[in-house]
Amino acid sequence: MTEREILSALSTVKDTDIQKDIVSLGFVRNVRIDQGRVGFDLVLPTPLLPSKELLREEIKRVVQTISGVSAVQVVVRSDISRKPTGSDNKLPNIKNIVAIGSGKGGVGKSTVSVNLAVGLAKHGAKVGLLDGDIYGPSLPIMLGATDKDLSEEGGRIVPVSVHGIKFMSFGFMAKGDQPLIWRGPMAHKAVQESFFRVDWGDLDYLLVDMPPGTGDVHLTLVQSVPLVGAVIVSTPQDVGLTISMKTFRMFEKTHVHPLGIIENMSHHICSHCGSREEIFGYGMVRKEAQKLNIPFLGEIPLDIKIRQCTDEGVPIVLTGTATPIGKTYLDIIERVVGQISLRNYQERPIQMIEEPEENAETFSV
Repeated sequence: MTEREILSALSTVKDTDIQKDIVSLGFVRNVRIDQGRVGFDLVLPTPLLPSKELLREEIKRVVQTISGVSAVQVVVRSDISRKPTGSDNKLPNIKNIVAIGSGKGGVGKSTVSVNLAVGLAKHGAKVGLLDGDIYGPSLPIMLGATDKDLSEEGGRIVPVSVHGIKFMSFGFMAKGDQPLIWRGPMAHKAVQESFFRVDWGDLDYLLVDMPPGTGDVHLTLVQSVPLVGAVIVSTPQDVGLTISMKTFRMFEKTHVHPLGIIENMSHHICSHCGSREEIFGYGMVRKEAQKLNIPFLGEIPLDIKIRQCTDEGVPIVLTGTATPIGKTYLDIIERVVGQISLRNYQERPIQMIEEPEENAETFSV
């Protein structure tokens, strides 16, 4: 039994998103052989991989066919992939910047942004969240951070830490019902300083909750920083979907890759009788995604628990899979990071890194 035999067998196992084998992708590292016992590291490019369980089962099946193997131990780690950028990148310590947008207000985009960010952090990623809605910042309420204040060290703004993420919002500068009355150039400068003057540190993901529409903030964002892609949030009714498509076209015209679209307020389950009510219609966002050939990331129901958690400043994703909504968000997060990994691979194959992060788990065959 040799390392070459083991790698040859494992090269028949494919990642379902990238559709390449796990050996050529560099997922298999540090193969160890001790008589009939074999061990290796499985280093994944995301903190959550939709195909992780499929990979486990396929690896078990494959290694059991290798002659002389009595036991196999696999250490699963994550080494989050990075968007390829040039030497002029002003944010080299941030691996992936993702815009989250919608065509109109009231579709739940900010709620989605908060839960994606906190959900990623809960599963071991280093995450930042920027509230890009300068005139109507709502994220401090959703994160239970209205009593927090920004600080400054060495001429740089220190973001607030809450629920395991680093967070910046202009809601900290105009608290309560106080407005920010700024013209376009001020908003442009404020967005730039949110990236370059804030001390974000090392991040795997920086999510940007965009204001609704297609205005100055959007143009400043796409012109200032290298986005790995954008997630669009829409409700299923014709008005919401039609306006959300304007956001899609804006990203398309500014060469921002669509990571996918989410249908929010997809349906309502009656708390008394359990019947399903499709208040705003149903399925139109999925059909539009198929028509445009972009990923459909999932559907989130209209549920009172989401509103309650939002008002309490505790994102519902913190309930984990103990609630159906928590499981729904987990599935969406897996699809989003899967699309980011795929996009990074399409731009440049995943590179081998010697020291993967320490969030590891082990399984045996």
